Amino acid sequence: MGFDSIWHWLIVLVIVLLIFGTSKLRNAGSDIGAAVRNFKKAMKEDADAAKDAKDGSVERLQADAPVAEAAKDAAKPQDHAP
Repeated sequence: MGFDSIWHWLIVLVIVLLIFGTSKLRNAGSDIGAAVRNFKKAMKEDADAAKDAKDGSVERLQADAPVAEAAKDAAKPQDHAP
C-alpha cells in the first residue's frame, strides 16, 4: 500500500474525519480561506502604495531638526529680564 493508492488516501480521509469531525474541518477551511483573502488584500495595498510612492503622489513628511542642531540652540545664552 503506497502513497499512490486510492485506498490509502480513502483510509487516511476516514481517519481524519473521525479524529477532527466535519465541523472542525469546515472551520479550518474557512479560516484558511480568510487568511488567503487577507494576504492578497495586503499584497494589493502594498503594491498600490509602492505605485503611489513611485508616482510621487504620496505626501512626504519632514523630519524633526537633527539632535545636534537642537543641542546648539539649547546651549545659546538666553536673555532674561530681571
